Formats: sequence, structure tokens, C-alpha cells
Amino acid sequence: MADELKRRLVHASGSGLVALYLLATHFDLGLTWPRFQALLIVLATGALILEFLRLQVGLNWRLYDVLTREYEQDNPAAYALYMISMAAVVVVFEPDIALPAMLMLALGDPISGAVSDNTLQRIKPPKVLVTMFLVSAAIAVPFMGLVAAVAAAVGATLADGVTLEIRTYIIDDNLTIPIYAACLAWVALEFVPL
Repeated sequence: MADELKRRLVHASGSGLVALYLLATHFDLGLTWPRFQALLIVLATGALILEFLRLQVGLNWRLYDVLTREYEQDNPAAYALYMISMAAVVVVFEPDIALPAMLMLALGDPISGAVSDNTLQRIKPPKVLVTMFLVSAAIAVPFMGLVAAVAAAVGATLADGVTLEIRTYIIDDNLTIPIYAACLAWVALEFVPL
């Protein structure tokens, strides 16, 4: 249980990246969107390098024992997928879509995990789905209109609540939450009349 709490706190710390960008923008500290994109690319690249060292070279720090789950021992760890998905939405989308998508992963996922029983299920129970939807919608509303916020929340909820498996590999929701949320928000903003 202590390790789960540590994982959730590390997960939530990703919201600091969004806070960094928003504060730097508010106080005009020179962190432009292109610079923020570059920062996320550097962080994702660092995560990929660490995963290469862990999986291919055998570098196994004690931190990995605490922050990775048993099924990640021979597969890419969730933290790397987390950084890849955050970098992907930042590179592809504008701030009003990318930032809430990042927060849905950083905050929505650990909150929905707190109400979950942490068993692998094809579709999570309704209370987990509703929690993820409400948290995600609340996160998105300050960034975009209600229709787009609902669309983004639906994307995050689908990514969090429905387990995808390709052959025998489970697709981690750390990879899919920001991507689904951002894509559905973009579709709503582009094609749904307001």
C-alpha cells in the first residue's frame, strides 16, 4: 500500500509541469510554448534512455523496485509511457488542449485509482468511470468550452476505464489517457458546432 501511495504521488507530481508552464506564462518568464515542447521532448527522451538502460543494460536502481509494478519488470515502465504521452500531446496540440490532457493523466488517473480495487479488469466498475469522468471534466472546463471538456473527459475515461490488450501486452493507460483526451477535445473543437 505504501508503494501505491508513492506511485500516486509521483503521478500527481506531473501536474507540476503544467503549473510551471502556466506560472511562467503568467509572469512572462520566457517559457514559450516551443520551449515547453522542447522541455517535454527532453524529459521523454531521458525516460526512454533510462528504460533502455533498465531493460537492455540491466541498470536496476532501488527506485525502480518502489515505483514499478511486477508486470513492468520486463516491459516499458509506466513512467516512460507517461512522459511519452505527455510529450506527444504537447508536440501535436495547442496549450488549451494539451495542458488539460496532461492534468487528466497527472491528477485524474491517480484519483480514479484511489477509488479502484487495483485489479486488472476489462472494464472498470462504474464508480471508477464516473470518478475519472468528473475529475477530467472539471480539469478541462477552465481550458476549453463545455462540449470540448466533456469530449476530453470521455476520452480520458475510456482510456482509463477500458483495458486494451494487443496479443498479450496490456496497453498502459499512462500512454492513452492524454492522447485520447486531446484527440477527442480537438475533434469537438473542430467539428461540433457551439
